[in-house]
Amino acid sequence: ILAVLFLPIPAFLIDIGLAFSIALSVLILMVALWIQRPLDFSSFPTVLLIATMLRLSLNIATTRMILSHGNEGTHAAGYVISGFSKLVMSSDFVIGLIVFMILIVVNFIVITKGATRIAEVGARFTLDAIPGKQMSIDADLSAGMIDEKTAQLRRRELEEESSFFGSMDGASKFVRGDAIAGLIITAINIVGGIAIGY
Repeated sequence: ILAVLFLPIPAFLIDIGLAFSIALSVLILMVALWIQRPLDFSSFPTVLLIATMLRLSLNIATTRMILSHGNEGTHAAGYVISGFSKLVMSSDFVIGLIVFMILIVVNFIVITKGATRIAEVGARFTLDAIPGKQMSIDADLSAGMIDEKTAQLRRRELEEESSFFGSMDGASKFVRGDAIAGLIITAINIVGGIAIGY
């Protein structure tokens, strides 16, 4: 991210980065939909943080490109940005502004706040349930229903589950910050682009 702040990135690299970011997001969504249990994708919080950092650095790079080369034409900031702007705005500024406001409401208020709340509640319930699950494992071991190896396996799964939901809680807060930064960056792009255009 710091390198992107100081080094100008060519438009074709931004196009590649944006295409990779979209493909990575779709891939993460597909994996999340196909898994049976949350622990099957235990690296999800880490992958989410990496994808968020990539998206944040691309936001900074595109802002620099739009503000420094936006007056050179619609393709100056790259073909991906140009294509999305034509798709969303339909070549009309008012339509683009309305769609942007709707995206703000959906992205920040519905998706980001909802995901943060789900992660917080999931982490809280998981951490609250740990002592009971631990006692259940110990009781099953004492009663002879499971052997020592199975008890160790269940304890390890319990630790992984608590670690996963704790990590998800932290990652969701990071994603929320990224959503706020994305909205501010987009607003700066709009205002700065209009100011430079006139």
